[in-house]
Amino acid sequence: MNGKQVEHPDAWMRDGSPWKIARPSYRQTVHLYGKVIQKFDALGHPHHEWVDTKCLLGLPWDIPIVGYDSSTVNVLRLWQAQADEDFNFKVFNEGSYVDALREKAVAETVSKVLYPNDSTESGKELRLVQQYFFVACSLADIVRRFKNGYSLPWSEFPSKAAVQLNDTHPAVAIPELMRILVDDEKLEWSLAWSICQKTFSYTNHTLLPEALETWSTVLFERVLPRHLQIIYEINHRFLTGEVEARWPGDSEKKRILSLIEERGGGKHVRMAHLSVLGGHATNGVAALHTRLLCERLFPEFFELYPDRFLNLTNGVTFRRWLDVCNPQLSALITESIGSGWLKDSSKLRELDRFADDSSFRERFQQIKRGHKVHLAKIIQDTCGVSVSPDALFDVQIKRLHEYKRQHLNLIHIVSLYRRLLENPQLDIAPRVFIFGAKAAPGYYLAKNIIHAINALAAKVNHDPRIGGKLKVIFVPNYGVSIAERIIPAADLSEQISTAGKEASGTGNMKLALEDLRLSLDWLASDFFTGNQDEFKPLRDSLLTHGDPFLVMADYEAYAASQAAVDKAYRDQPRWQKMAIHNTARVGKFSSDRTILEYAEKVWKLPQVGI
Repeated sequence: MNGKQVEHPDAWMRDGSPWKIARPSYRQTVHLYGKVIQKFDALGHPHHEWVDTKCLLGLPWDIPIVGYDSSTVNVLRLWQAQADEDFNFKVFNEGSYVDALREKAVAETVSKVLYPNDSTESGKELRLVQQYFFVACSLADIVRRFKNGYSLPWSEFPSKAAVQLNDTHPAVAIPELMRILVDDEKLEWSLAWSICQKTFSYTNHTLLPEALETWSTVLFERVLPRHLQIIYEINHRFLTGEVEARWPGDSEKKRILSLIEERGGGKHVRMAHLSVLGGHATNGVAALHTRLLCERLFPEFFELYPDRFLNLTNGVTFRRWLDVCNPQLSALITESIGSGWLKDSSKLRELDRFADDSSFRERFQQIKRGHKVHLAKIIQDTCGVSVSPDALFDVQIKRLHEYKRQHLNLIHIVSLYRRLLENPQLDIAPRVFIFGAKAAPGYYLAKNIIHAINALAAKVNHDPRIGGKLKVIFVPNYGVSIAERIIPAADLSEQISTAGKEASGTGNMKLALEDLRLSLDWLASDFFTGNQDEFKPLRDSLLTHGDPFLVMADYEAYAASQAAVDKAYRDQPRWQKMAIHNTARVGKFSSDRTILEYAEKVWKLPQVGI
């Protein structure tokens, strides 16, 4: 709205779904808050009880996930939060009609508004409650199935259940399983911990702080008092046991490896540390990323447990992103190399031999142009901007974050715009820059970047002086559905995030390039919005606050690469050959391969014949 991101609820289930099936008989009860008391059994042995808790109900809904061309159907189980009592009749009878429904409304919020703005204390608390709610429901369901489906000792639990922690958001599952095993099932601590480590494994997706959550122990104790006790016990045994044995008397090593971080006068639980310690495997999702994980993020853990770290390169569901959303290209590929690639993406490599086939290249290009024509119509309908399908469609679609460096792209577009104004006859290929992204609700600098892109678009798209050589499109309400239209139409995809977050002195970089200086100053002026302070946060992040993602440092190399893109695109036969080779050689990055590697290397699952 007016170039700025505005959030609205996504009522995606308002009209229901034929695929979503309620399973009320498997409803789970989730406890929160309360306190912990110590009790003793008849033999004088102590144990802990979590009492005076508030309760939520978790209602499971199942969505079937059907395998491609197979008889296999898995189930995606989702959880809906409900109040344990729908209606408080006592309060209602006393005349407090709104209060009578308040508990129900608060309970439903837990699964209704995901990823709340956690820049406030209430937002942080809701986020912790959400994480625990989904974890507790899922683990209770897994334990239920183990106990009802098998007559096995608890030591066999890891042979029937594998839990992958997707970043640190579900890391509270580790103390939750320990609570179940020690408090509910009365297992001895060391056995419970052994089961826990064999059950869990951890995937780290990014080195950024928000994926390495820390929780204030004050908040943690209020919401999950028993779990904080368990974390303290895990930490004590770890530091006085394995760490002390490896580095005797080394208090610095204990500080670095501790699950509890002390900073700013308070203590925080390091959920990434907990995830590494509480599982049997930790992996990154690309070779370079995994190396940085071992060398920079967790070097002490890597030294302690080198065999726990491995790389599992990410993959995508290529059938969706090629066969489903680009059926024309899929048909051409099948006609050329057969249909085997749909189950074995490595066979796409057979397309390499068609890169020099002019007839194949022409059909390949016609399919691409057809998608660009379709996307141009969508852009016209949603953004009111006319774009040429013969222009280079330069696409950066992903969440809006400084480390994704949409602002590096932005500053380059400003430079191109300024150069065209200085020389309208500048010989460049017409280009349409297409952005699609959402920022986290509380991420104000990311929102400032969104506004800057839209403010630039408003000027560029309606400036007759540049002859339509540049267009800037920010697709509203970016999501998977519009991505399925953008991706088949993309000529160039921008992946320009930094590999790591190494410290770098930026004093010698600032304003070193005249082109960069003029473009940044122009963007930060009142030209684009009439308010010279509108994009001051963006400018300050680069010039005053250390340019943490090296936008200034990489600008010259980025601009040179973009010039190479321009040159390559104008040689269409070469461009088409490059595009065909790109399609042919992307087969490795299939999620089929990724999941098979998880199954073999982490979960130790035997393959099942079909």
